[in-house]
Amino acid sequence: MQLHSRVPVRPDVPTLEWHDNHLRILDQRCLPESRIWVECRDAADAAAAISDGVVQDASATGLVAAYGIALAAQRIGRADDWVAALEADFASLARTQPSSVHLNWVLRMLGERLRRLSDPQLDVPELLAQAAISLHASDLETRRVTGRLAAHAIRRHDREAQKFLVQAAPAALGAIQGAHAAGLVEQVYMCADASADATRLAQWELDQAEVPVALQQVGAAGQLMKSDNLQWVVVGAQRIAANGDVINDVGTYALAILAMHHGLRFMVVASSSAFDLALENADELEPDDSLLMVNDQLLLDVTPAELIDVIVTERGLVERPDESRIAELLSPQRLH
Repeated sequence: MQLHSRVPVRPDVPTLEWHDNHLRILDQRCLPESRIWVECRDAADAAAAISDGVVQDASATGLVAAYGIALAAQRIGRADDWVAALEADFASLARTQPSSVHLNWVLRMLGERLRRLSDPQLDVPELLAQAAISLHASDLETRRVTGRLAAHAIRRHDREAQKFLVQAAPAALGAIQGAHAAGLVEQVYMCADASADATRLAQWELDQAEVPVALQQVGAAGQLMKSDNLQWVVVGAQRIAANGDVINDVGTYALAILAMHHGLRFMVVASSSAFDLALENADELEPDDSLLMVNDQLLLDVTPAELIDVIVTERGLVERPDESRIAELLSPQRLH
């Protein structure tokens, strides 16, 4: 079921809503021209929303998957073995984006929680719904905190409004919004990447926040850096190795090289869940490695840690990242 409206979407309107035990998703394919809400009432609806691009950014797909598991549990109602009862739903949601670190992290976390719910008196559907709601709230808080920390990192170098080249990644956009709120943004140039939907959505999001933004073909990034006095390149990350190497959308490495050549600072913004400490060093991955290939296409590349000025996460900043600094950031004893 879809609910259609052509009323402009305000910045404070959420793109995901959990209401009356079902999920509503603002169809990102239709923005900014119109507002269409897609309703999900079971895990199959949630999986279709991810596969069909109704929801596109990494954090949102993870949340939709979490709500999908809650919807599946509600449909079942009662089960003697919840792990077995939901196994097919976990698998179908995982198949929607097998290379997504965040989505798989969410499903793994929910699976671990489910295995601990052994008391037959527990209301498992309600507990899974509350887990999804908690993840949603945490995601919003993560974005707020990373935006504030990104502004702090930018202000360390210059307190004046600056110019940015930005990838169409949700985490990077959150950093820009934080910098804009702090009065640190003069102009943003958005890299038009391979996904027209992602670029359109990113531009809409910055427009909603009244951030001055202009689209720029990624192939012209070098000339723009050379001629327009940019100060920062801001990107997201699909995965971050233990030493700080970043796996992200193909083209990120080229932007890092260009930034180094032109003297720009290079910022990576990501949730701490993007860190993969089992991956010691991403720079030695072969081009055909499954971490880089999706459907036999090279869609991700590796940016070595030495090209990165700062990694921003909700747990703090890592300047000039290396293995020891990342381990310190992720230490359970570290104070936030």
